[in-house]
Amino acid sequence: MTFDFAASEAVGVGWLNTAGPLLVWVIVLSFVFIECALIVGLFLPGDSLLFAAGVVLASHGAHASAWLLSAAALVVAVVGNQVGYYIGQQTGVRFIARRGGKVLNRANLERAREFLDRKGFFAIVAARWIPWVRTLAPLIAGAARMDPRRFMFATAIGGVFWVPTLVLIGYYGAGLLDAIPWVKTVLVWLSIAFFVVGTGYGFYRYRQEMRRPVDEEPDNEYPAAA
Repeated sequence: MTFDFAASEAVGVGWLNTAGPLLVWVIVLSFVFIECALIVGLFLPGDSLLFAAGVVLASHGAHASAWLLSAAALVVAVVGNQVGYYIGQQTGVRFIARRGGKVLNRANLERAREFLDRKGFFAIVAARWIPWVRTLAPLIAGAARMDPRRFMFATAIGGVFWVPTLVLIGYYGAGLLDAIPWVKTVLVWLSIAFFVVGTGYGFYRYRQEMRRPVDEEPDNEYPAAA
């Protein structure tokens, strides 16, 4: 009895031919914006989403789409951070901390603030690779009245090293497995499963955090960021 790897691949990822790269674009651009602009993004699996997008596009052989998605998601990430900066500039961070919150607590907020205070410009660049800081950094930078041009430049540099890197690693990494179809099928399913489970768990965690009362302890004055 022989195992038909080609048939296995068709069963495993054939549905992606119906979903198509367009669905990948919609999901990726929506989630990247949310993660970079809104506090709910703190709980979303942004890194694994970008990697999974590359893997799924590789199953289509969508070479041009992978590069174009990288560029589009980069723009959306920068725009999202600008929105987060504006929100922080207008409202500060006083409504973020939750009394007894496991993630949205004053200790985490202060750690993120201290990180930006110490590193300034380079903290915004590095924040792209630190999941929870990635969402808090624009809000804190806005509240601290960091120079908007410096912020935009820093977040753009960070985005260049974050978005295309993960999408293209997923794309070309999966492409290397074309000679082993069943391994590629497993990788596609694992990537999608991790994203789906991570997203569901993230929204659950967000709802749990937001049910807690706001920590009304007054915020310390935010000095102007470097």
